Amino acid sequence: MSGNDIHEQDKRLEEDEGLELAKRLAEEEEGIGRRPKGPSKYVIPTIAVAWSFFQLSIASWLILDSTFIRAIHLGFALLIVFLNYPFFKKARFGLKFLSTTDRIPIFDYIIGIVAAFCALYIAIDYVGLTTRYGAPITRDIVIGMGLTVLLLEASRRVIGPALPIIALLFCFYSFFGPYMPEVISFKGVSMNRFVGQMTMSTEGIYGIPLDVSATIVFLFVLFGAMLDKAGAGHYFIQLAMSLLGGFKGGPAKAAIVGSGLTGMVSGSSIANIVTTGTFTIPMMKKVGYPPTKAAAVEVAASTDGQLAPPIMGAAAFIIAEYVNVPYIQVVKAAAIPAFASYAALFYIVHIEASKLGLKGMSRSELPVFFKTLIGGIHFLVPIGMLLYELIVVRHSPELAAFNAIWVMTILMLFQGPVKAYLSKEPIGPAFKQSIIDIFSSLATGARNMVAVALATAAAGIIVGVVALGLGGLITEVIDVISMGNIYLMLVITAITSLIIGMGLPTTATYIVMASLTAPAIVTIAGSQDWVVPLMSAHLFCFYFGILADDTPPVGLAAYAAAAIAKSPPIPTGIQGFMYDIRTAILPFMFIFNNDLILHNINSWPQGILIFLMACMGNFAFASATQGWFVARNRFYELPLFLCVTFALMRPDAVSSWIGLPHEQRYWVYPMGLALYGLLYIMQRPRIPKPVAEPAA
Repeated sequence: MSGNDIHEQDKRLEEDEGLELAKRLAEEEEGIGRRPKGPSKYVIPTIAVAWSFFQLSIASWLILDSTFIRAIHLGFALLIVFLNYPFFKKARFGLKFLSTTDRIPIFDYIIGIVAAFCALYIAIDYVGLTTRYGAPITRDIVIGMGLTVLLLEASRRVIGPALPIIALLFCFYSFFGPYMPEVISFKGVSMNRFVGQMTMSTEGIYGIPLDVSATIVFLFVLFGAMLDKAGAGHYFIQLAMSLLGGFKGGPAKAAIVGSGLTGMVSGSSIANIVTTGTFTIPMMKKVGYPPTKAAAVEVAASTDGQLAPPIMGAAAFIIAEYVNVPYIQVVKAAAIPAFASYAALFYIVHIEASKLGLKGMSRSELPVFFKTLIGGIHFLVPIGMLLYELIVVRHSPELAAFNAIWVMTILMLFQGPVKAYLSKEPIGPAFKQSIIDIFSSLATGARNMVAVALATAAAGIIVGVVALGLGGLITEVIDVISMGNIYLMLVITAITSLIIGMGLPTTATYIVMASLTAPAIVTIAGSQDWVVPLMSAHLFCFYFGILADDTPPVGLAAYAAAAIAKSPPIPTGIQGFMYDIRTAILPFMFIFNNDLILHNINSWPQGILIFLMACMGNFAFASATQGWFVARNRFYELPLFLCVTFALMRPDAVSSWIGLPHEQRYWVYPMGLALYGLLYIMQRPRIPKPVAEPAA
């Protein structure tokens, strides 16, 4: 074997190891902990499939009280967690049975059943608990505290220690508030009131977040799992590559489109990276992107997939419940910031390609567009059905998702047999495999939901403590810390969201921060005669919760992409965060410029104008942060780019400074565009000349 062959073999082994690491991270997030052998290997998938059937039933024919649905939903999640995740990831203190992954110890069977019973207790003794609310008996207190402890332990096993620790601090504070320093002192609560709030009502663990998880989010996650199992993720990236791969830096642009389409339905940054990044990252490296930048592009694209309407992350459905508006209103509010963010990322990879002098791939290396489009066009049918239900018919999100799921089931059932028939292969085995794939996706969807269900339930503890009377106190404390300055308060909220989000899933980060800061933002801004819509405050928390996914040093999305690209994780996370700065500026803009979330705007031409100017403003900000427009920036051009950004994103502020009435604020747009054009004229003589190709 030659030296080149050995080098290639070593390179392939490294890539395989990186891919395996990324897949392990994705599996951990998706809820795959143990892999039991023997008959017990069917226990967890069977429970997961039963959970999916229950969720599909309540969306179609089974009518149950909302509290019962939440209790059963949480019971399934707790049972799966204790059967699926060992107490420790590695053996400690010589207790190997606490970390075993090849079987389910009897110890975890018992804990799982007890935890599920505690979750179901509110449904089992619903009438009794209703009559005893505020005066629980000993049994209620024991089971209620047992549920709280087991829920936090289950959250630790799945999500990590951050959320349980935060929840425990809030519980501690609720009991010991009277003994705290005066500025944060709180009258405290009794054990009876605490248990009543957390486990006997819908104001704590069984609150709105868990309800949204049980009625809406599960169906969307299941739909995404079915799409992924059917091969839609690979289809999206192949389609994007056939369209964009030939342009300058084409694979990076294809990664953005493909990851955006996949991220709309996956709801998971890491799963998105493993689905699309295994294909796009090697292609980006092939055309000349350094490994760190190739991984960072995939991280930024996959992370922002949860921002993309109309199918956003789980937190978007909770926003609709908290703000008390139809989901379509959340989609409307999120549309311009999300698409402007993606357009700016597209612009950034073009800048990077220009900096590096990169070209696209040759057409011979790319899939043929029409052949690729037709080969997977059936995947667009269930997605089209979902969009039609949500946008045109305006059905509820759960009904829209259910209708899309049965269309997806029919597609999965016949996809394999049709391919077998066209390939002149036996139809029977293909039909059998289709049924296996459907049940596998039902199990995968349920496993993917475990982290979301526990995050919403555990975060409900924090929400419940706040509802015990801490809301006004928290607003006062935040007001004191920020010294009444709304700008400083927003910066503190953003930094806190990023820090908390390093250890929490997006949904939990949003719930915690929205419960603590969203009302405070609205109240403090109102006290300064500044109207901030509640939707803006909630979207602000939502955006920074998502950005935490790639914030170093903990961002798991960066670790997954770095494993595939064979790049260092921390520099990958830093580079990804630098790309995501163009997203981080948007929440600060739409907090003060309500036009960006289309607040009280119902005109299509006006909305399109705002969107185009937001994109141009974000392009200017990207040029400022990346140090390049059509040529390398000079130091005196940086403030000019920032002026363009501000003029195009905050025309209301500029118009007030120059004395224009608010109704004429859009006349600021031509000023911003004129300055942008001036910057182009200034840089045009410095545009790098293309390097001549050597003669053959």
